[in-house]
Amino acid sequence: MILIPRMNQVSALVAVLLLALTGAGVTAPPSVLFIGNSFLFGSGSAVRFYRADTVTDLNHEGIGGVPALFESFARQAGLDYDVSLETRGGSGLDFHLGNKLTEIGSRPWDTVVMHGFSLLDADKPGDPAKLIATSKQMADFLRAKNPSINIFLISTWPRADNVYPEKGAWHGQSVEAMTRDVRSAYDQAAKNAGIKSVIPVGESWLRAMQAGVADANPYDGIEAGKLNLWTYDSYHASTHGYYLQALMIFGSLTGKDPRSLGDNECSAFELGMSRAEVKSLQQVAFDQLGATVTAAPKVSAKPVPAARCAGVK
Repeated sequence: MILIPRMNQVSALVAVLLLALTGAGVTAPPSVLFIGNSFLFGSGSAVRFYRADTVTDLNHEGIGGVPALFESFARQAGLDYDVSLETRGGSGLDFHLGNKLTEIGSRPWDTVVMHGFSLLDADKPGDPAKLIATSKQMADFLRAKNPSINIFLISTWPRADNVYPEKGAWHGQSVEAMTRDVRSAYDQAAKNAGIKSVIPVGESWLRAMQAGVADANPYDGIEAGKLNLWTYDSYHASTHGYYLQALMIFGSLTGKDPRSLGDNECSAFELGMSRAEVKSLQQVAFDQLGATVTAAPKVSAKPVPAARCAGVK
């Protein structure tokens, strides 16, 4: 004789199985959202579509970018984050506030990393007012979803195309001057918005130049043995420039030494960088983080087995 369980018994059994699968001890990895423009999505380099399947592009454009580099670094360090991005080229935070709050507000993020337009204001280069105002507006919107959110601002790199050519907004000054002006604007924006952490990407570029790792002026040729952190337009970053930015973000969010990734770090291998280049950039990121990042909130992550790329030895 075959006994057939009653429907309520079946339902109870299903409920027990679901509870076992989703029960105590099973937690989702912390979420990290990147908000920005081409400086995050990797315009002008192989980084743009790198490992796009490892992150969630809220705009469905197939972007991997710097967020995918961060995710790769984290995985190699044995850390699991749920990484998403919302980017639009040539935009500041005002664009995202005016057009992308549905995507940005789709969940209460644990951490957000964001930046504004590279000249601070597209209409008034060098004027920090728009960055200051929109950073607070975005921070307020994000905190309404999650009051305990960690928010990081990225102080972006200097643009050679706005320093050396005559029509540049910083022409007659220097990459150091533009970097200082941009950092000052982000410091003001952070203070106004109650944000504790500014990731000094621009200053890491300067440090690379001062240390002889990178060339400071792509318009007079690249010195032998030095990297060009800019791509062909002297505006966006090269693969090396985006890589350095990703190292700075990794160190700022995790509190880990970028050098711990090793000079055989797998994303660099996949992107065609040499071990000597990787070692130099990791050292620059370590030195800059030690010099400028203090008391930054570190973003906890779910531990996972450390991952490596196939073919890396």
